[in-house]
Amino acid sequence: MSTVLSPAAPAAESSGTGDRHRLTVVGGLAALSLDAMASVAYGPEAIVLVLALAGGLGLGFTLPVTLTIAALLAVLVFSYRQVIAAFPEGGGAYGVAKAYLGRRAALTAGASLIIDYVLNVAVSVAAGVAALTSAIPELLPYTVWICLAVLGLITAVNLKGIAHSAHVFIAPTAIYVGSIVLVIVAGLVRGEPATVSPEHAAQSLETVGVLLLLKAFANGCASLTGVEAIANAVPSFKRPRIVRAQRAELALGGLLAVMLIGIAALIEKFSIAPVEGVTVLAQVTQAALGDGALFYLVQFSTVILLALAANTSFGGLPVLAQLLAKDNNLPHLFALRADRHVHRYGIAFLTVTGAVLLIVAGGDMNLLVPLFAIGVFVGFTLSQWGMVRHWRTQRPAGWRGRAALNGFGALLTLVAAVVVTVSKFTEGGWLIVVALPLLVAVMEWVNRSYTRIGDRLELGETPVPPRPGRSLVVVPVNSVNRLTRDALAAAMSLGDRVVAVNIAHAEEEEAARTFTREWERWHPDVTLVQLYDAHRRLDTPLLEYLKRVPETHVFVLIPEVEPEHAWQRLLQNQRGAVLARALRRGTDTVVCRMRFRVRAQG
Repeated sequence: MSTVLSPAAPAAESSGTGDRHRLTVVGGLAALSLDAMASVAYGPEAIVLVLALAGGLGLGFTLPVTLTIAALLAVLVFSYRQVIAAFPEGGGAYGVAKAYLGRRAALTAGASLIIDYVLNVAVSVAAGVAALTSAIPELLPYTVWICLAVLGLITAVNLKGIAHSAHVFIAPTAIYVGSIVLVIVAGLVRGEPATVSPEHAAQSLETVGVLLLLKAFANGCASLTGVEAIANAVPSFKRPRIVRAQRAELALGGLLAVMLIGIAALIEKFSIAPVEGVTVLAQVTQAALGDGALFYLVQFSTVILLALAANTSFGGLPVLAQLLAKDNNLPHLFALRADRHVHRYGIAFLTVTGAVLLIVAGGDMNLLVPLFAIGVFVGFTLSQWGMVRHWRTQRPAGWRGRAALNGFGALLTLVAAVVVTVSKFTEGGWLIVVALPLLVAVMEWVNRSYTRIGDRLELGETPVPPRPGRSLVVVPVNSVNRLTRDALAAAMSLGDRVVAVNIAHAEEEEAARTFTREWERWHPDVTLVQLYDAHRRLDTPLLEYLKRVPETHVFVLIPEVEPEHAWQRLLQNQRGAVLARALRRGTDTVVCRMRFRVRAQG
């Protein structure tokens, strides 16, 4: 009999009802770009912490370093707009590398993004909680518990659906962006900027040193993580998905560049230096707005957004994991999708791994930040180089200019990847260097396992037509009662021959004889086979018996009582579970567990 597929699902999708829980441009910014947006709170500070080692002369390079990062951001944004158009199914770096760079490069890109998504969850939650405990020191002893509570809240919101989470995050994102822009505007119109002569600038460069500038650049590159999230989650947008995703990517790049450059300009203007216990952003805000209500608005909106920035990973990683699972590189359960377009297993993976990192690090953001930007630059480089191969293969109109853009981006991100890895290797970066190839090896192992299973199942081949064969149904029994009767009745409808098997022990001969007499008195017209075991084993005698039966198809029907209340399971002896587990491990029989429901009498 052929199977007829219902047209209801495609019709619903084409009619637009399938887009109900998908993202708009604003929703995409709120759901997928919080990581990048929130980096304004720690990216400039990471630069200042390094440059401060050279004193005031070093701090004078905050804006040039930030402008370099902003230039790299612009290249990435325009490059990822091209990725969105070329790969609307999502996947970002993984999708590009898979199509044009080969399987191993694709797995490397996928592994780098997975690592970065997981780290983003831990860093974002830890940073948000750190800001909170800085404002309320009494909460400091409960840092880890607060981190886990915040992570649980974000998980619960995402399990309701990505569009629902986007709606929840739109308001705090708008308040945060508006607050930062207010700080920048107020700071630029307040006071007089400091001036530096060309001779003094040249002397500063010589004093500061190129290596220190490179390390400051590497630290500041933490602001670029999350730029690829929109390209990874294109299928999550409403139609036209490509247009909406490209607009969201461009808006993200513009907003992030304005905020980073603006804060860097204010750092130099007000000669901001690191102060223990006070963030650089707080100092800039105080210099621009004073100590009034607006100062606290900026601070608390930053706390909230840092905590919510983990949502970037919850929007991007499940889609990436789905693509990896469809390619047999991750367990297939990651490809399962529930109502509201929720990939629950991807969300669960993020929650568990993020919680483990937070517990191991004790909720300390400073232990996690050094690992943050390494993995994503590997993905950036592979994505850009893959796009160069894409344009050279497809050769559409204007392909040379597009290939040049992606090639330039690949060069820049490769240099950034090397700089970030070298500068942060001793600060924990070696963990990423180890974890990345390890994760690739795991995905290779998963793929080989699925390949072996596919070969055994002869996937892709048309099998011979099925033919009926003689079948036997074996029913383990230990007493004569209604459960036994119902099980034998079900067995008679399943197979050509039914055998009831009773397993007895040498020390229980009298009980075995009593059971035999009850069986003969009942006379159910079913053959009874009694098996004896001297070691009081339940499974071994049955397995040995099944090896001797002549039938082609063998079913074992295990009757069990389904109690009325869950707590009553503690009263059961679990014989059925023991038998089922042994049969699945040691035989090719079909195991059926028949439940007899015990209901209260009315």
